[in-house]
Amino acid sequence: MIKRMYAVMALATLLVPAAASAQIRQVSSSSSEAPSTVNFSIGYFALKGLDGRVNDDVLLNDLQNAQPLLFEIKDFNTVSFGGEYLLGIGRNFEAGVGLAYAQRSVPSIYANLTRPGGAEIEQDLKLRQLPVTFTGRFLFLPRGSAVEPYIGAGLVAVRWKYSEIGDFVDEFSNIFPARFLADGTAVGPTVLGGVRAPVGHFTVGGEVRWQKAEGDIPVEAGFLGTKIDLGGWTTNFTFGVRF
Repeated sequence: MIKRMYAVMALATLLVPAAASAQIRQVSSSSSEAPSTVNFSIGYFALKGLDGRVNDDVLLNDLQNAQPLLFEIKDFNTVSFGGEYLLGIGRNFEAGVGLAYAQRSVPSIYANLTRPGGAEIEQDLKLRQLPVTFTGRFLFLPRGSAVEPYIGAGLVAVRWKYSEIGDFVDEFSNIFPARFLADGTAVGPTVLGGVRAPVGHFTVGGEVRWQKAEGDIPVEAGFLGTKIDLGGWTTNFTFGVRF
């Protein structure tokens, strides 16, 4: 009985590594042959800082005028959600189209003005972005490798909406309620880089994206600027399904 047990253990010792090796080859082959991926992401979008914003940007002018509002650009930084379809082209290239969503509402007050009784004059500033991206990417290692680092670039079309709602002060120091709204689509370049690891027919990874886009605000909308700078960085955690 003891000899049989030793024989079974020896056979298992020989067969387990062979089976594991075969499984690894099968997963790698399956991953490399799967040309399409549906990618999901959750991340953090950081709007471009005050020192790098475009001239006549509405947020810049809200902060730097005769009666500035009290908030910070980083207050608009927020969580971003997205999805993307990637089509493999050979083993080292991919083309993708994606959609993401980010929205943030920021409370503000006048920095130097209050109501006659001393109460603050309050507003809500709200920015919503829906970027649609068209990208191409290069994989440094062939699809199906243990890790897949990549870089990419393309175009982003940001559907945006910005509003300022609350109480405001005119040039005669009168306080009045108002609702200022503007929306549009801004187009610009985007660059990305990241790394992912295939796990069977799934992938997990991390990615950083940069975008540059400037929206136009009509003069008749009543804002203190005629531009809104939508440039910034997004850091994402990604999860993909290959098929």
